[in-house]
Amino acid sequence: MAATPPRRTIPIAPAAEGEHGACSGAESFALMVLGDSMAPEFAEGDVIVIEPEGLATDGSFVLAQHGGEWIFRQLVAAGDAWRLRPLNPAYPTLDLPDLAAVRGVVIQRTTPGRRKSTTRYGQ
Repeated sequence: MAATPPRRTIPIAPAAEGEHGACSGAESFALMVLGDSMAPEFAEGDVIVIEPEGLATDGSFVLAQHGGEWIFRQLVAAGDAWRLRPLNPAYPTLDLPDLAAVRGVVIQRTTPGRRKSTTRYGQ
């Protein structure tokens, strides 16, 4: 079995109030993919756009909180519960009791530097 790659973290700090004000919690935002847990669909360095109020359904790619950390995975129905499944089999699937941990749904993926490399999800 292949060893799990080391985890990289980026600290997330709240945005300071500026002359334009703070963003609403309901506004879409972008994140950069780190690591290979969602390969081959999402490569390290891809930019994903998250819709916080998006509809999370079976098969959606989501941003969720699990074990005090933010995690990007595919949401999969498992009977009356849910799972966060990586696309790379080297990573574990995580169980969720309900959808409360899901904080947003991926609606777009773009590879920086490649104009025509954009994929839209769930629209």
